[in-house]
Amino acid sequence: MKPVRLLLSLAIAGLLLSGCASVSNTLDKLNPFSSSGPKPAKLIDFKPTAEVRNLWSASIGKAGNYTFVPAVVGSAVFVAGHDGSLSRIEDGRTVWKISTGHALSAGIGASSRLVVVGTPKGDVLAYAADDGKPLWQAKASSEVLAAPTVGDDGVAVRSGDNRVFLFDLVDGGRKWVYQRATPTLSIRGAGSPVFADRYLFVGFPGGRLVALSLQNGALAWEGTVAQPRGTTELDRVADIVAPPVVDGSQICAVAFQGKVACFDMGQGGALIWSRDLSSATGLALDGRYLFVTDDKGAVHALDRLTGSSLWKQDKLVNRGVSGPAVARGLVAVGDVEGIVHFLSREDGAFAARLKTDGTPVRGAIQALGSGFLVQTTGGSVSAIEAQ
Repeated sequence: MKPVRLLLSLAIAGLLLSGCASVSNTLDKLNPFSSSGPKPAKLIDFKPTAEVRNLWSASIGKAGNYTFVPAVVGSAVFVAGHDGSLSRIEDGRTVWKISTGHALSAGIGASSRLVVVGTPKGDVLAYAADDGKPLWQAKASSEVLAAPTVGDDGVAVRSGDNRVFLFDLVDGGRKWVYQRATPTLSIRGAGSPVFADRYLFVGFPGGRLVALSLQNGALAWEGTVAQPRGTTELDRVADIVAPPVVDGSQICAVAFQGKVACFDMGQGGALIWSRDLSSATGLALDGRYLFVTDDKGAVHALDRLTGSSLWKQDKLVNRGVSGPAVARGLVAVGDVEGIVHFLSREDGAFAARLKTDGTPVRGAIQALGSGFLVQTTGGSVSAIEAQ
């Protein structure tokens, strides 16, 4: 299964059988690893300007057809695999490791007290962060493809049928559910909800970023990141499948076959700026820049206040590049061969490169202290120090 996986209805399957050229072309665009698509760029040689090294590595279950991203809480790292493995790691030492007894499809949401994962059957499983003891189990309406989000107001879970649930932290009781219509065709994947500014923010198919009331799940405001365009259902896919990013009163999101846009939460979701840029992998925000990996694998740095382009690194095109993370003046992304590329924050030039286990880095890289945390589909988790 490829990093961007499509949920096709029987009607779309019929279109594929018809051999329609526009459908075929759009599928290649949606799937950068299509055998009929463009070949991955060859890696270029460069003189390293930064020093990176592997601080520690650990093994967890393979990802299977799903995307797993570690959770970082202080010095603790929580990791999970499709086979049901769940563990807590500190400074490379496994504090505890359990088998949940369930195949997992998403993980992990975590706080200092709680660790939460999801299953293909819609089960939401919560464990104690200090020792892995089972605490409660809840139920979503379909498979959980995005990591749950643990906040002070509850555990937010996004299910594959575009429902959003808020569960109680203590016992997993359902506090509310928000439902939105599902389009005929959408990308089989979803970004985790984000708690910020008294709301829960969620991106949806159709290019909409919504702010939900934490009290009852009511829609507080809605921002348009992208408008579906085109004549076919495939052309009109404009889904937000990466989590939005927040800093201060600014929240930014990006849509596949759409735009990247930033909104002012303090002004009721007023649009600050938007620009055409398509991504299904994600973005990162720091004090000056917004970093985005586009759907071809190019990494962009934009001015977070205006959206103007500052630099673009296009030498990783078609390499299945992950969402970015930024730390220590470097922007880190992974690729389909399990290679982590480090780019200069200031100009996008290659600064360093590090190999992992050779399997794809499907989920976004995470910042870990002054370094980075990477999980591959093969099940390796690596903490990388950068200088």
